[in-house]
Amino acid sequence: MDSNDLERERGITILSKNTSITFNDTKINIIDTPGHSDFGGEVERILNMVEGVLLVVDSVEGPMPQTRFVLKKALEFGHAVIVVVNKIDRPSARPDYVVNSTFELFIELNASDEQCDFQVIYASGIKGKAGLSPENLADDLGPLFESILRCIPGPRIDRDGALQMLATNIEYDEHKGRIAIGRLHAGILCRGMDVRICTSEDECRFGRVRELFVYEKFSRVPAEIVEAGDICAVCGIDDIQIGETIADKSSGKPLPSIQVEEPTVKMAFSINTSPFVGREGKYVTSRNIRDRLYRELERNLAMKVEDGETADTFIVSGRGTLHITILIENMRREGYEFMVGPPKVINKKVNDKLLEPYEISTVEVREEYMGPVVELLGKRRGQMFDMQGVGSEGTVLLKYKIPTRGLLGLRNAILTASRGTAILHTIFDGYGSWAGDITTRDQGSLVAFEDGTSTSYALASSQERGHLFIGPGVDVYKGQVVGIHQRPGDLSLNVCKKKAATNVRSNKEQTVVLDTPLDYSLDDCIEYIQEDELVEVTPKSIRMCKNPKFAKKSGGRS
Repeated sequence: MDSNDLERERGITILSKNTSITFNDTKINIIDTPGHSDFGGEVERILNMVEGVLLVVDSVEGPMPQTRFVLKKALEFGHAVIVVVNKIDRPSARPDYVVNSTFELFIELNASDEQCDFQVIYASGIKGKAGLSPENLADDLGPLFESILRCIPGPRIDRDGALQMLATNIEYDEHKGRIAIGRLHAGILCRGMDVRICTSEDECRFGRVRELFVYEKFSRVPAEIVEAGDICAVCGIDDIQIGETIADKSSGKPLPSIQVEEPTVKMAFSINTSPFVGREGKYVTSRNIRDRLYRELERNLAMKVEDGETADTFIVSGRGTLHITILIENMRREGYEFMVGPPKVINKKVNDKLLEPYEISTVEVREEYMGPVVELLGKRRGQMFDMQGVGSEGTVLLKYKIPTRGLLGLRNAILTASRGTAILHTIFDGYGSWAGDITTRDQGSLVAFEDGTSTSYALASSQERGHLFIGPGVDVYKGQVVGIHQRPGDLSLNVCKKKAATNVRSNKEQTVVLDTPLDYSLDDCIEYIQEDELVEVTPKSIRMCKNPKFAKKSGGRS
């Protein structure tokens, strides 16, 4: 169901989506949610649309660290859970271990006795088979759907009551306008019906349902009437927001609104101030950026936007760096051009004590690289609370409680320390006392000190100073970060220097051998930059530069 380009590229779910199937004359509505805690807002808002959840775990790896987050939310809502052990046809499958570790996870998350007595289904998604035991799979997914009908209760609804429907998602269509998606909690909804839209007890306005759709398989199908318990899409109410209730015109009462956890990381967005502004982007003004950011808030409940210190700066807060990076990537593809500052954590003050967000991070690393990884996490104020050997490959699983500040820029450092073999998972834990100062980057940056086009002659001498981000023939400007210095402190370089063309014949032309430049993605750049640096984001390129406001502190030159 991952239909969005970014979801396909990254292989993760970002937005929740719904569909429905009919099995034995019963309609089953299915909603796919993201597993990443960064997109927790998507999970929190749809959990009141469902009666139960399917927890899909891998037959070898078992429950992943990200599984905790979604499962914890589902258990808090009191939902019934069916555990599906997928990829059961893998040669190294260990279903007993997976089911036991899932049960332990339920106990850790304070599940009720009824929830702990979960039904287990063994399945192979690629073959389309499922069964109640690993050895005995049916020819189709029938046992899975039978378990859904048996274990998950029918909708708890008031079929004859006054109409109530909570808008849990908003889509936009060029022809139909805003479309509210949600589940009918009570009553019936008809096409052409006059309704009341409630935000709280006092604030109400009226509207009319122009069109109604229900979901069948992967498409929306027009409907004349929808009964309580079904999920539908409503057109015609142009100003509806997520969390508002569509209710009966005469006696409508609002449903409780959606509660979403607070953001933990913030980043500053500002207009592009580099000399290359407007070369590639379509939308470059602060008004364009402001409109786009505030439009994002209509769909993205867990995000917050506020005005910064100047008129062309905006502070965007989200649930993690990935949450905000996905927004940056989407804006870039839509033709926006802007700059972003380094991510900062959002601290709290309680009883005059400074608290900061902490995360639980799980690192899977081979034994021979364990030393450098442990040292790295120790430097960033991480506290190890668990360590265990996994499988036969000599892999060690390390669990740390670490401040979110320490995680900024950690992924690349861990991959370097482990020659690209470590796997890092993080999940938000809670707020704890301030951990003290953390040094995140040992090396400085190499900075271009004049505008121009890079030459291989200049890069040949520059590459001895560190790793470069650019090759020859690239336009650069003064203050652009062109590489990583091998020592602490920044160094200004001339990467545009041309060979002096004298009339003295050189006895031998030198062949220049250049190292391959580092290719940093958007995520890598955001992890790399420090307090006095910015990432310039345009539809075609991503550059890093020094923040002109900090220019007085810059280093020497070569």
